Amino acid sequence: MTKRLNSEEVVNLIEAGADIIVPIANGEPIKLLDILEERADQLQGVKIHQMLALRERSYIKGELEQLKHVSYFLSGATRKVYQQAKMDLVPNNFHEMPRLLQKATKMSMIMTVASPMDEHGYFTFGTQADYVAEFVGKVPFILEVNEHMPRTFGRNQIHISQIAGYVEHHAPLAEEKVSEISEIDMQIASSIIGDIEDGDTLQIGIGSVPNAVISMLKDHRHLGIHTEMLPDGVADLVNSGAIDGTRKFTNPGKIVATFAYGSKNLYDFIDGNPAVEMLPVSVVNDPREIAKEKNIVSINATTEVDLYGQCASETVGGKYYSSSGGQVDFARGVRFAENGKGYICMPSTAKSGSLSRIKLNLAPQSVVTTGKNDVDNIVTEYGIARLHGVSLAERAKRLINIAHPKFREELMFDAKKNGFLL
Repeated sequence: MTKRLNSEEVVNLIEAGADIIVPIANGEPIKLLDILEERADQLQGVKIHQMLALRERSYIKGELEQLKHVSYFLSGATRKVYQQAKMDLVPNNFHEMPRLLQKATKMSMIMTVASPMDEHGYFTFGTQADYVAEFVGKVPFILEVNEHMPRTFGRNQIHISQIAGYVEHHAPLAEEKVSEISEIDMQIASSIIGDIEDGDTLQIGIGSVPNAVISMLKDHRHLGIHTEMLPDGVADLVNSGAIDGTRKFTNPGKIVATFAYGSKNLYDFIDGNPAVEMLPVSVVNDPREIAKEKNIVSINATTEVDLYGQCASETVGGKYYSSSGGQVDFARGVRFAENGKGYICMPSTAKSGSLSRIKLNLAPQSVVTTGKNDVDNIVTEYGIARLHGVSLAERAKRLINIAHPKFREELMFDAKKNGFLL
């Protein structure tokens, strides 16, 4: 029988030059990472690979020469460190993460949080499946058992015979801090709501605009969920009768996600809930799988858009802020889907209204996340610019029409001067 590990035993399982994989968000094992930091002098050349780290740590800041953090999506814990050139950031589309990790790392060990073992000997990854669930039975796992981690269903279970060992650390899960829904958020959401029909399947990203959309869907019926991140408002939509998944084309009746991040209310909702399926990101975010949902609606956010329709969603003012995540996965998936619709949202201005987010050119050093050929609809508080299948000149006109009125004349002048318009 696999045993509980002490700190020394954990470190003894880590070979020199190891590549350790850590999941996203609440899959981050606090105690196991504490052990690695505390006993860093017993390690050599170890890299920890992770998206969206939740907590600032010494090794992330580059203060421990034996441990190095490799990021695949920046967060508040890593953003400044990256901007100081003290860590690596690896570009990726979320659905490709398992394949990328297999190709670029030794896959030495996976460390993750898990719910307690059941009477059959199975743990679950709770709020997670993401890029680690695919490797059950293929890569050594060390678990951090946490009684606060919900027990969930899907392809995110692991048997005690499949792990190298476990530690225990019982702590409440981190909760998403959501900005208040503003009047502008509601105006943006109102435009999208008019396009969402009963029976549609939704992918909803993180942020105040998606939360505004959720708040306006309670009178819809037979909605489905197929989303990378399961957001907080889904529980309310189920309770209101808006979501039942009965018209989905894949996993009918199931709420499908690859990770969940929200409030305790969300974690309580997914705990023991057989309607929720946590599946690997290589399934959930694969554009070919997304395309099987004939009426899928994808809602995401960006920071700025140029007159070609290119979206810079991972940089702010030319500085890296996050990474691509799954935005391109869903932008492409809805393109292939019958009746698929994609929406990328933003307020029309930044910096208290002094800067237009719709621009002739993106800010210097900005990175294009969703390209002009993949973008479908851009939404601001002034409406929707439907870009798919129209000329560059028409795109420019439509984007200018949803810019803030005080910038439209300047944008029109620049568009004509630079050959966007005849």
